[in-house]
Amino acid sequence: MPTPAPLLQAQGPAAPGLRRRPRRLAVGDRVALVAPSGPVDPQRLAAGTALLRSWGLHVDPGAHLLDRHPVHGYLAGTDADRAADFQRAWLDPRTSAVVCARGGYGVQRMVDLVDWDALRAAPPKILVGFSDITVLHETVDLRLGVPTLYGPMGTAAAFLDDPATADHLRRTLFEPTTTRVLTSATAEPLVPGRAAGTTAGGCASLLATDRGSRTARRSFAGTVLLLEDVNEQPYRLDRTLTQLLRSGALEGVAGIALGSWEGCGPPELVREVMLDRLAPLGVPVIWELGFGHGPSSLTVPLGVPAVLDADSGTLTLDEPVFGDTAVEGAAA
Repeated sequence: MPTPAPLLQAQGPAAPGLRRRPRRLAVGDRVALVAPSGPVDPQRLAAGTALLRSWGLHVDPGAHLLDRHPVHGYLAGTDADRAADFQRAWLDPRTSAVVCARGGYGVQRMVDLVDWDALRAAPPKILVGFSDITVLHETVDLRLGVPTLYGPMGTAAAFLDDPATADHLRRTLFEPTTTRVLTSATAEPLVPGRAAGTTAGGCASLLATDRGSRTARRSFAGTVLLLEDVNEQPYRLDRTLTQLLRSGALEGVAGIALGSWEGCGPPELVREVMLDRLAPLGVPVIWELGFGHGPSSLTVPLGVPAVLDADSGTLTLDEPVFGDTAVEGAAA
């Protein structure tokens, strides 16, 4: 196993001067589909590939995209093969974006097998995914200083079945100026107020289980933290948030945007857990901004400066996440 590349900043994300912004997508661009986590359903993959191609994109499937681990069937192929597919896609100069086919579980097993020094030397690319891909988002942020998209994956139900979800991802990729203000019909203040910071986070249980690993950020100080999850009952969400609190991960957080809690029990009980664990932080918190595992989902950029306004239920990016050309060493 290679020695992990050093974090760009010990306490948090890369400093603004170290950030590198990928360019937005254009018709004719090439995107890679990879499976860093769980096994992929061939029929759903075909539907997702067709949708991406309908946007004028060329789609390159990873060599091991449809593999299944010979022993652990919950993994899409071996750890080494999943890491190799991701690394190959990022280093391919023809590829503009890396789209994860699905989540599940497995990134934590492959992430340290990637040659992050080689990836840091390559031009920045767009990464799309959510759920288990949270660990890749964190690693790309901390080691490469490249903003990513916490959004629907190539075989996700919301991507295939909800036109609004697919269109929001498409516009974020192709027309980023149109997706700078994020909100939803369900967004409302859990704790009122306004805060500015760099977006980070993702699936709450993945952030908690990454605590203590040698490559995890020490805290989310100065960030607008995204949190969502799926199929975690209220007491388990309590445990997850308590772990984040006790580990010091939430010390200095600027604000929190909560997403969907699909399959997590009665919403009123989930809401009470969030109030109990997060309100004492004294920072603004938005309830149900509309990203994550729900049947309809926003695409939220990570690693970019933004303003969270809990009273209006909005998250506003300071500038478009992608530019017309890739920018090395520029603020995201």
